[in-house]
Amino acid sequence: SFSKLHAHTPPHQGDDCQVGGIEGVKEPLVKTAMLRRPLAVIQIQDEKAGDQNWHRAAQGIRQGAHRTQGAHAAQPCHAAVQHRRPVLVLETCRLCGGDPVRALPLACGVEMIHTYSLIHDDLPCMDNDEYRRGKLTTWKAYGYDMAVLAGDALMIYAFETASKAFSMGADPAKVGRAIGILAEKTGIYGMIGGQTVDVELTGKAVPREKLDFIYRLKTGALLEASMMIGAVLAGATVEEIKEVETMASEVGLAFQIQDDILDVTSTQEELGKPVLSDEKNEKTTYVTLEGLEKAKRDVKEISDRAAGRLAGLPGKNEFLYNIIEMLVNRRN
Repeated sequence: SFSKLHAHTPPHQGDDCQVGGIEGVKEPLVKTAMLRRPLAVIQIQDEKAGDQNWHRAAQGIRQGAHRTQGAHAAQPCHAAVQHRRPVLVLETCRLCGGDPVRALPLACGVEMIHTYSLIHDDLPCMDNDEYRRGKLTTWKAYGYDMAVLAGDALMIYAFETASKAFSMGADPAKVGRAIGILAEKTGIYGMIGGQTVDVELTGKAVPREKLDFIYRLKTGALLEASMMIGAVLAGATVEEIKEVETMASEVGLAFQIQDDILDVTSTQEELGKPVLSDEKNEKTTYVTLEGLEKAKRDVKEISDRAAGRLAGLPGKNEFLYNIIEMLVNRRN
């Protein structure tokens, strides 16, 4: 039978809760590992009930994304439950003719890895940020040690969760390939590799080609994983998966350029985290290299290319198109 899996809203900061049966322990690790912006409430009791619960969770993520689109302009800072990457997993799977419910364990795993990366990004040894989405960052709220452990726990829990797809009737070969993609796009040739180069070059002049490399790995790799996983689980062809990877890479580049734009044009209240963070950390960005106006033009040009690739894929999914558009035109 499935083990119990919870992804729920954590208690308030400072609340006591049980940790492994130990009462009274202030427990930031589980609070952060259970995703500070919750995916869904999932409690798998047994295989018979499991499919129904995974289905409800998948529907909840999709409905949450719909609500986010509506709230995006009105309350940007507090429309934080966006689940962008898991939505990309589920909707790409749907686009390619697959059952998104079967992709949900992988979608949850992607979001856990993304959340772990944010926890570690905020650490004093990285970006040294104290606020994210209008709240204290994990290290600031619970301490450096617990933030490191929370990120480590989420990394492992992501693959534990993703592996549950083997028990849900999906083709084991496709699930294995999808988990391999998740590991590859997260590791030294993906997100972590990009973060490494980014940290090493802090305070140094970075040429455009190297900046594109950093963005492609640091930001784009996990978006590529999200969409490729959905395509693989749906049984897409090798050519279709490659096209999805290229499209996701373009979305990732546009997303990161937009992030650079927001860092110099937004406010902390709207963005939910300190602005001018890149300047504080002496980081070269797309805006510092190309200027604000060209950065805005390039976001549109790159996102238009991605939209063209999406239109060329078999199947139609207007909702997926809207999600991609929201990603690259977001205000937070």
